[in-house]
Parts: sequence; structure tokens; C-alpha cells
Amino acid sequence: MYQNLAILALFIFLYSLVSGGMERTPVNGAIVFTAFGLIFGPLGFGFLNLNVDADGLKTLAELALALVLFTDASNANLGELKKSFRIPQRLLLFGLPLTILLGFVAGVLVFDGLTLLEIAIIATMLAPTDAALGKAVVTNELVPDNIREGLNVESGLNDGICVPILLIFLALATSVEVEGSTSMLAFKLVAEAVGIGVAVGAGLTFLGVLLLNRCVDREWITETWRQLCVPAMAVSCFAVAQWLGGSGFIACFIGGMLFGGIEKGHKHKFLLAAEGTGDTLALITWVVFGAAVVGQSIGSFSWDVVLYSLLSLTFVRMVPVFLVLAGMNLRSDEKLFIGWFGPRGLASIVFAVIVLNEHLPGGDTISMTAVCTIILSVIGHGLSANPLVGGLVSRLKAGSKAQ
Repeated sequence: MYQNLAILALFIFLYSLVSGGMERTPVNGAIVFTAFGLIFGPLGFGFLNLNVDADGLKTLAELALALVLFTDASNANLGELKKSFRIPQRLLLFGLPLTILLGFVAGVLVFDGLTLLEIAIIATMLAPTDAALGKAVVTNELVPDNIREGLNVESGLNDGICVPILLIFLALATSVEVEGSTSMLAFKLVAEAVGIGVAVGAGLTFLGVLLLNRCVDREWITETWRQLCVPAMAVSCFAVAQWLGGSGFIACFIGGMLFGGIEKGHKHKFLLAAEGTGDTLALITWVVFGAAVVGQSIGSFSWDVVLYSLLSLTFVRMVPVFLVLAGMNLRSDEKLFIGWFGPRGLASIVFAVIVLNEHLPGGDTISMTAVCTIILSVIGHGLSANPLVGGLVSRLKAGSKAQ
């Protein structure tokens, strides 16, 4: 235990020293963290022996994602979002269902040994984009505001929307008796996930901010304890919503947007500790993923798993995005940029563990497809973020000069 703790602590310290420089390179944090876990894990030097089971990895990923969603939403530019809300609106209302549908069609063509419901499960679990892995783009101020805010809102809400859809397919695939028709079950689960998530996120955050400001005005909070308020608020939103049967991810995103809208001028000093905690949990999650999952999985990737993973990251994601953004004041390269930056990461890890625990006949293929897609996304989106951002900005500047 102490050996693992020492290695992780030293790695976190050393990466912290060069984090600013690393952000300016094509190699993002998730690549470094996953590679570190793989190299120092059992299949590498063997220095890291992290006995983390699937549920432990799921918990790590959930907490990291909860904090990232809350802080990213808090930093959202609400003024710009009001002007460009049609982008995430179209991506969520039309792009997400089309992505699941196209992912299902691709799965039918690629996979021979899976049932239709198992293919629907794969298509659903790989449809949502990841806020943590996409942070390099949504926090880069060189990216046009409408694109940044659109991607931020999409990644903040699509995983919460996909949870009830995934649960419906899992219930049908495991032959669980459900009351009422499938359509009524779908409506009930979506309504609960979204409704409870929004209510908990808004209610807890409003009450939390009210108490926080009252106590700050009375100087009841010391500087040390002030740093823990937002991380505790974010985790509370997530846990309470999950406890009540809603989506904790939606609760965190809604809570974060409300917090950022209320606090405005003072939010940054409150958010620093939450951002640092979220980044640290994400780092540990990717190290565990590299040490305990990647090394053991690579040899199990079949041609159909790799093919579907590539299609999921490209054709299945980019075509629906391009289609639903038609008619908007966006250039073709901007639409392709939005389509490409739909990374799969922490949310897909959480979904993969949920599916794995159901012990479906095609569970191994499903989990291997998720792992393969996540690995390719970490590498592809990580290496392409800064170069593609630079290329997009250059083309936009050239276009504006030409006009």
C-alpha cells in the first residue's frame, strides 16, 4: 500500500510541476496518466499493484466526473450560451438520438455474435461525450465561444440523458419483468433522471450558496475550510440525486451553472480547490485504468471491436453532428471540429462497469469495445486537440481577413 501511495504521490507532484508546459504540447494529461499506469503497472515494471475492482474504478470515475461537470458548468459563459444555445440544443435533442441510432446500425453490420439489445447497449454507452477528456478544448479560450459553450453543455448533459436509456436496454436484455410498456418505462426513467437531477442540482446549490454567502459575510468560515465548500457541494449534488433515483451528472451540471450564475465575480476563488480535486481524481482514475485495465485488455481486441471503436469515434459521431447543425451560421470546418471533439472517457468507464455487472452473454465483447474506444479516444483526441484548435483559429482569422 505504501509503495503504491508513494509512487502516486510522487507522480502527482512531478506532473504538477510541468502541468502548464504539458498543456501546450500535443500530449494531454489523460495520455500521460494512462501511459504511466500501463508502464508502472503489473504488465510494465510492476511497481504499481493497484487492487481496485470494477466498482472501485466506477466510483473514482463518477466522483472525478461529478467535480469536473460542476466546475466546468460554473465557468460557463452564460451570456454567450444564451446567444448560441441552439448548438447544444440540436446536439442533445437530435444529434444524440441519431448517434445512438447510427451506432446501432454500425453494430448490426460489424458484430455477428451479439443480440440486437446488446448492440443497442453498446451504441448507448458510447454515445455520450466526456467532459473531463474534452476539457482541453472547452477551456481553451482560442476556441470560439459558441463552440466551447456548445461542447461544454453537450458533454455536461448527454451522459445523464443516456443513463435511463441504458437502463431500459439492460432491463430488456436481462429479461427483467417491468410494469407497463417499454415506452412508458422509458418516459418514466428519463423523467426521473432529468427531473430529479435538475431539482436536486438547483435546490441544493441554491441553498448551499445562500448559506455560504451568509457565513462568509459573518466571517464564520476560515480560508482553509472555505476551499472545501464547493467540492462538498458538488459531491452532495451527485450523491443525493443518485440516492433519489435521478442523474447525479445532470445535478452536478445544473448545480454548477447555477453556482456560476449566482456567484459570478467571486466564483473563481471558491472553485480552485474543486478544480484541483477533480483533476487529481481524474489523474488517479486514468492511472488505475492504465494499470488495471489497458494492459490486460489490448491482447483481447478483435478486428470487429477495433473497427466499431473507430467508427464510433468518427462516422457514428461526426455524421449526425454535421447533419443536425445544418442551417446554422457555422462553417463546415467548425461543424467537423464539433463532430470530432466528442471524446469518450470517464462516463464510458462508468457505463462499462454498469453493463459488466449485469453479466450479459456478450458482456466481454461489450466491455472490450468500450475499453478500446476509450483508449483510441484518449490517444486520438489527446494528440489532436492543440493542433486542430490552432488550425481552426488560423482558418477563422484568414476567413475574417478575406471578408
